Formats: sequence, structure tokens, C-alpha cells
Amino acid sequence: MGDENKRRKPQVLIFPFPLQGHINPMLQFAKRLASKGVKATLVTTVFLSKSSFSDMSDASIDLQTISDGFDECGYNGAPSGGEVYLQTFWSVGPKSLASLIKRLVDTGDHPVGAIVYDGFLSWTLDVAKQFGVPSAVFFTQSCSVNSTYYHVNRGHLRLPLPRDSTVSLPGLPPLRVSELPSFIYDYGSSPTWFDVFVNQFSNIDGADWVFFNTFYELEKEVLDWMSSFWNVLTIGPTIPSMYLDKRLENDTGYGVNLFEPETSACLSWLDGKPKGSVVYVSFGSLASLEAEQMEEIALGLKGAECNFLWVVRGTIEKNKLPSRFIEETKEKGLVVSWCHQLEVLSHGSICCFLTHCGLGSTLEALSLGVPMLAMPLWTDQIMNAKQVEDVWGVGIKVRQNEKGLVTREMIQQCLKELVKGEKAKETKENAMKWKNLAKKAMEEGGSSDKNMDEFVAKLL
Repeated sequence: MGDENKRRKPQVLIFPFPLQGHINPMLQFAKRLASKGVKATLVTTVFLSKSSFSDMSDASIDLQTISDGFDECGYNGAPSGGEVYLQTFWSVGPKSLASLIKRLVDTGDHPVGAIVYDGFLSWTLDVAKQFGVPSAVFFTQSCSVNSTYYHVNRGHLRLPLPRDSTVSLPGLPPLRVSELPSFIYDYGSSPTWFDVFVNQFSNIDGADWVFFNTFYELEKEVLDWMSSFWNVLTIGPTIPSMYLDKRLENDTGYGVNLFEPETSACLSWLDGKPKGSVVYVSFGSLASLEAEQMEEIALGLKGAECNFLWVVRGTIEKNKLPSRFIEETKEKGLVVSWCHQLEVLSHGSICCFLTHCGLGSTLEALSLGVPMLAMPLWTDQIMNAKQVEDVWGVGIKVRQNEKGLVTREMIQQCLKELVKGEKAKETKENAMKWKNLAKKAMEEGGSSDKNMDEFVAKLL
């Protein structure tokens, strides 16, 4: 009978959009579910299953694949900046997912108790309903950011908005239009992606649960408002347990990397630097800066005369650096193509993080008590940077000049203020406050942990 019960425990399908910033938090959520007695199955694309998950050592997570229409090249190999990829995936994906669910249902070893799907993939809800499978939408951007898209979807924010106006939304501070996600304030700049973000809410009222990768204390006002009409559960921050509550042994990394990290080089170099002396610089897995902006960052770091570790992806990006920059700064700087960001941020030599403010990077810095110099580029990053500076008090946001450029002088000024100036003590104290609250949320009995227990109890 024990073997039968083990064999029949409910299965939850976890279905992220196939980009690093979406896979990481949903895979971590899957690990947490598995630790609570649920069979967790990650659903990914054929291409990523072959190229990115070969070293995933977490035996508690099963892997299933569907086709996105680009089985040989994936998202980065598709033409037209993602537009063709999205059109193809939206056509091929629902049929491929339905075939997978049918096969799992027919097999019957582990009943499909629920599917947790990325908000980008809103069509998943319609597929789940074909099989009577309960569903939860998982948002990989903040609750505050998604609130703005919800208001656009429901017609409460009519676009385009006047550039010089201020917007008031429930649970949020007054926001200038320029502080909203770029697809809203720069309406029309990317129609395809705009539709993806806004359409997350096209059928959301049919979802059984609404998960946010945040913790209650971080966004409680807007979460309380959303909870008045959806079954909202905060389940974050979804970073590896050994950097938070340490309840999942050996959970030291996400288990998937789309790029090869230079781990030993980073850590050995950091080991040789004084405590709290290194500025870590990274703009994530997607951003591509113009050569002029790369030069301003480089000369800003050089002029600030601080130690720095800078992630510059690949040859194309590295060629944008000023001539001889790496050679001239080798005593104080290290440029690498990729790194294990959590290992770097948790290192004692790090003093602050120059970041694009993607939610994943922002939550990692908050969870590890690292102040941020916010340099947002697009999409949700602008609003995250606003919160970093004005709401959470853990950093400074750089300002652009009239040409839209962040100058070397601006970078030097902000680093001076954040590392040694009046802001240094205040931002560090606030960062440590949020670090403790993030850890508490994920500990046994914490707000996010209790929400996951509630979800598991419904399944069991």
C-alpha cells in the first residue's frame, strides 16, 4: 500500500517561458514543491532540454518537453527579434502541451493535480481546462508591475498616456508616466511584446491560483488590493535555499545555465579583494548596450577608481569596450563573460551591485543584503528601479542626460554616494532589513512558506 501511495502522489506541471529569468524562479518553486511531497515536473522546450538541462542534478524534479516550433535553435535562433518565435510558439505550443497532458493522464501513474504556468503563456489555462486540470498562473515580474498591465488590460489606463502626467493606482505610490514599464510609457515601441504582457490578464479570472514571485512584506499594499478579487499567493523570493533559509540541503544553484559561468576565476579574484570593496556589474542575460553606453560605463568605473567585477557577455559585447580598457584596469577590475551571480553577490568583498533591475537580480540583491545602483534599460526594470530607490530604500537610480545616455560622470557620482557617501549607511541598513524579511518569509511558518503549504494541502 505504501508503494501504491508513493506511486500515485499528485503531479504538478511547472511550465515557464523558455528564458533564463523565467526558468530560474519556476524551477526553484518546483524544488520547494518536491520538498513538500509533491511530484514536480518541469515542462520545457525540446531545444532547451538538449542544450541547458543536461547538468541539472536535482533528481526530485522530472523533465518533460513540448515543441515551440524551433526544436533545433530555440528562442535565440529564431528570426525577427522574437516576433516570429512568439507567433510560432503560440501556434504550435497549445497542441504540443495538450498532447503531453493527454499522455500523462492516460499513463495514470501520477495524476496531474495542477499545472503552474508562466503568465506569458496565458493559453495554457485554456489547454488545462480541456482536461479539467486546476491551474495557477505564475508571474515572474513584480506584483506592482503586473498591476499596471492589469489596468491597461481592463481599460483603466487608456494609452497613450500624456508623457508629463502622473498615474495613481491602488496600492502603489503616485508614478510619473516615465516610471511605468517601458511598453506602457513608450506605447507602440514593441507591439508584439506589449500584447504578451497585457494578454496575461485576458483569461486570468479562470485561474484557480495567482502566484507572485515576491514576499508579502515587500509589496503588501498592492498584494492586499489584488487579493480582494483573485486567490493570490506570494511564494518568493524563489532563490536557492542555501542563500535563504537553508532548509533544502544542496540547493546551492538554479540548476540551469544558458551561458557557461567562469566560476573559479570570479571567486579566486574576489578572494583577493578587501571586504566591501568590489562593485559587481551585470545587465542580465538579454540586454545589449550600445557601444557609446558601454564606453561611459567603462570610463565611469575606471574614473571611480573602485574594484569592479563586470559581466560582459560574449565577443560582440566585449568588442564595445574601449581599446585597452581591460589591460589598463587589470589591477582593479575583472571582466568575465558570465558568472554564478548568487556566489558573487554573497561574497564578502562585494559592496554594491550595478544592475539593470530585472526582478530576478533585484530579488537576489535584496535577499543577500546588497545595495544597488539601478540602471534600468526597458520593460519592468524602470519600475523596479523606482522601488529600489524610493520605496525600499536600497539604492540609487542613475539619471540619463538629454540624449538618453548615462554618463561616466553620473556613474562616478552615484558610486561615490552609494559606497562612501551619505547614502552608504542608509542603503546598507535597509538592504539588511529586507534580507532578514526575505529569509523569514521562506522559513518554516513564514508568509511564503505557509502559502506553499496551503497550495500543497489542496493537492493532497
